[in-house]
Amino acid sequence: METSNIIEVTHLNKQFLVDKQPMEVLHDISLQVKQGEFITIVGHSGCGKSTLLKIICGLVGYEDGQVERNGHPVTGPGPKCGMVFQDHRLLPWLKIKDNVGFGLGDLPKQERDEKVRKHLELVGLAGFENSYPSQLSGGMSQRAAIARGLANNPTILLLDEPFGALDALTRIQMQKEILRIQEKEGTTMVMVTHDIDEAIYLGDRIVVMSARPGEIKDIIEVDRAAAGKRSGAEFAAYKKKIYDYFFEDSDEKYEVEYVI
Repeated sequence: METSNIIEVTHLNKQFLVDKQPMEVLHDISLQVKQGEFITIVGHSGCGKSTLLKIICGLVGYEDGQVERNGHPVTGPGPKCGMVFQDHRLLPWLKIKDNVGFGLGDLPKQERDEKVRKHLELVGLAGFENSYPSQLSGGMSQRAAIARGLANNPTILLLDEPFGALDALTRIQMQKEILRIQEKEGTTMVMVTHDIDEAIYLGDRIVVMSARPGEIKDIIEVDRAAAGKRSGAEFAAYKKKIYDYFFEDSDEKYEVEYVI
């Protein structure tokens, strides 16, 4: 049985005004995401990756094209679409349990508390519910942000460089954690990242974008078993293919150690 598309982006174009002049950020973007997929998006800085996520979330409008989420045109943020940013954006004056439950104010207290407890446990923060953000490490704060993003039971979770500020070891741990959560919850996830290893390790498909104006150069299907072996030849082949796109319009040459 074929899985239906939960996100449909068709011939999307986006411009921003810079010094009163239009600057094209995204050009003719078409992308379909199936329910339960994990999609990663890579590309040069400024190519519109984060803008694309914000459009899908309903935080930013667009000039023309069509964007649908859960079968309906996107007209703004919705409870079935969560978003996690690079900066965890936890409210420093609230305890972790209140940050996670911040968007659940209309629920009865018992149901709200149970949802918060479940999602703190899901991200490995049971026992830290009464801590404040300043008392958590960077990785723990991102776990709390992910719990907050999942607390409304979204069908889609959008992640904008959520691990970019973490040290290398914590980042790898968080990559494993987000895969575990995605498998357990079945949430459709779309992540923007500058880390090509991360894109390969996490993605069922990798969307490779050009420099501004951002266009989709390729969508690479990933063998999940191969992607789990970072030192394997297939992982290196995916990495080389992506780097080839990054450097195809440049006179620069990348060193072999970056791709093996």
